[in-house]
Amino acid sequence: MRKYIGEISLIITAFIWGSGFVVTSISLDYYSAYQNMAVRFLIGGVILGLFFYKKMKHVKTETILKGAILGSILYLAFALQTVGLQFTTPSKNAFLTAVNVVIVPFLGWAIYKKRLDKFEVVGAVLAMLGIGLLSLRFSAELNIGDILSFLCAIVFAFHIIYTAKFVKTEDPINLTVVQLFTAAVLGFVILVFRGEAAVPIVDGAVFSLVYLGIFGTAAAFLLQTMAQKFISETKAAIILSTESFWGMVLSIAVLGEVITLKMAAGAALILLAILISETKPRLFKAMPLRGKM
Repeated sequence: MRKYIGEISLIITAFIWGSGFVVTSISLDYYSAYQNMAVRFLIGGVILGLFFYKKMKHVKTETILKGAILGSILYLAFALQTVGLQFTTPSKNAFLTAVNVVIVPFLGWAIYKKRLDKFEVVGAVLAMLGIGLLSLRFSAELNIGDILSFLCAIVFAFHIIYTAKFVKTEDPINLTVVQLFTAAVLGFVILVFRGEAAVPIVDGAVFSLVYLGIFGTAAAFLLQTMAQKFISETKAAIILSTESFWGMVLSIAVLGEVITLKMAAGAALILLAILISETKPRLFKAMPLRGKM
């Protein structure tokens, strides 16, 4: 039952992040990417800190240390993605960032000598191909933005790996709160160096920051951290990769975007990836053997 709750939590997380595409684009019309990051992490940390302040009174030093590590990794990943986006196309940035779904199982094998699950690896590859069909406009050019976006994928993979490691022994709520506050502190330090510390309050745009802070940050990262206590890193990466799928669904439902054959094929591959990683050998055992009595 805990495993299924974890999977549902990650699906909700992916849905929230998918819904955040439009909100983020609105926010970036009024605030710089660095202001956006710093404020959303601060709002997320404050919301969770206030909601769970009694639990935070008993936070352990070890939890603070591990949360600070996760927060630093998280901010670095966001920063690489943001800077990379300035030099490459949004579609390539989204695709290269999502390559973490394939990196995670091999990273787990390299660091912990964890046995590779062939079904989860196949699922990860299919998910990456599906994301490519959903988001990528093919181009043979390679630039610094592409490299930074790929580095972002590697850092996000480390974030998933270490979240799974730390949450085994630490309270996921305290771990998430410390993580978000760490990312917020780093965000505002960067803002000071960039001369962007004065964040203006703009009517109509503040809502987007609040939405990203409460749902896209506080709720999403809390659900991710709690879910990874019960399911494998690779399966978590595969489920989180449905962010692109939900972004497509909401674009069709809300913005009236027309679905193409390429988009439909990408969505089908992502759903197939989840099916294979979830059912594993049971999928094949359930298939009838033709030609045998």
